[in-house]
Amino acid sequence: MTTKFAAHARERKVRVLATLGPASETPEMIRSLYMAGADAFRINMSHGGHEDKAALVAAIRALEKELDRPTTILFDLQGPKLRVGTFAEGSVQLRNGATFILDRDAAPGDETRVQLPHKEIFEALRPGARLLLDDGKLVLRVTDVADYRAETVVEVGGKLSNRKGLNVPDVVVPMAALTEKDRKDLAFALSQGADWIALSFVQRPEDVAEARRLIGGKAALLAKIEKPAALERLDEILEQADAVMVARGDLGVELPPERVPPAQKRIVETARRMGRPVVVATQMLESMIQSPSPTRAEVSDVATAIYDGADAVMLSAESAAGSWPVESVAMMNSIALSVESDPGYQARLHFTETPADPTTADALAEAAGNIARTVSAAAIICFTTSGSTARRISRERPDVPVLVLTPSQATARRLGLLWGAHAVHTRDVDSFEEMVGKAKRMALRHGIAKAGDRIIVMAGVPFGTPGSTNVLHVVRLTGHELKRQS
Repeated sequence: MTTKFAAHARERKVRVLATLGPASETPEMIRSLYMAGADAFRINMSHGGHEDKAALVAAIRALEKELDRPTTILFDLQGPKLRVGTFAEGSVQLRNGATFILDRDAAPGDETRVQLPHKEIFEALRPGARLLLDDGKLVLRVTDVADYRAETVVEVGGKLSNRKGLNVPDVVVPMAALTEKDRKDLAFALSQGADWIALSFVQRPEDVAEARRLIGGKAALLAKIEKPAALERLDEILEQADAVMVARGDLGVELPPERVPPAQKRIVETARRMGRPVVVATQMLESMIQSPSPTRAEVSDVATAIYDGADAVMLSAESAAGSWPVESVAMMNSIALSVESDPGYQARLHFTETPADPTTADALAEAAGNIARTVSAAAIICFTTSGSTARRISRERPDVPVLVLTPSQATARRLGLLWGAHAVHTRDVDSFEEMVGKAKRMALRHGIAKAGDRIIVMAGVPFGTPGSTNVLHVVRLTGHELKRQS
């Protein structure tokens, strides 16, 4: 029964990405999350050691083998963490209008000053720039900068304690997105067979290019958009990345809250137009960390991301450290099924125009969706080595499921973040007849079509040549294809 469940495609097209942590680190819990609807698993490198992460990977790969389903693992690198130093009394109270100094002196701070151990920030700061402390709870405005010393005025005061975080929203900090810890974590993630690497603290396309060089094609690269500077060069960053995440946590600290929803919509639209998978993340079902049910506003938030056409929605602390991890995944699954069953869902999806590039593969991908509607096809079946055909079809957001058949296990795993794709790792085909026969059998076996249904088959000839999609074929199933299989 387990194998049958796993073989059949999910009923929904949006993907669910679940973060693993103390509440969900056992093989039993990981299996429960998958069965509840998790399509991909996020491993957060900000917490825990390599040994713990290796155990998570082993559990996911064991589940993959048990269910005979490619399963997606995303390693999320921590990135630079900007923090102030310590205080003689452990904390201070900053008053509105007071002068407060940030400097390189390691001596414990007081109500007048504290250490800021990041010289790069001083190099970038200019009078007028804001400094946000403790997730934006306190706000300082720079009045003067000289010789690794910044004088500020307290605009929003409050309690400031040791090593609280610092955000610098108004300037591009001349600091690499990859720290020494990130480089070690990246090497570890690649050694563990990571499918995706999520890059934090992205400010410019060069950050993504550096990470891509280090990854060397061993995993796909997702750029987290959490800095206002990244929004200014969004298209360039997406050109370098394989996917993008709307990281609303830090983005919501560095931007005024009311500017986050328009930013989210812009990132989703840009990613869809450029054919990059897009994940919406952070605080989606935040109340389910402690409560077995979400607020109505949270449900609406998740639904909005799905209506906008996000490829995946992500759970953070809800599945990693909350009291109701399985229920959180199940709720995501339920919201997605409800939205996707709305008669107006497809029309809403296509508010965002995704014009095809002037290539044969893009023209066929666009045509496949139109043909599926015209002839009421049940599914689109695509043969791909690199996954590019699947990404092109997914960008069009067709009405029907997309069954992706690939001889590459790495490709099958990476497609776990792609809207509408049900990837299957299988042997490649050598002829047109074998392609049609295999497409029919797989459509029946994975429950996406039945006897009498039409399916659309896409592939590239010669077979096994990446990026050569040039065939679109419509065929009807008899329902006897599996019986004739030897």
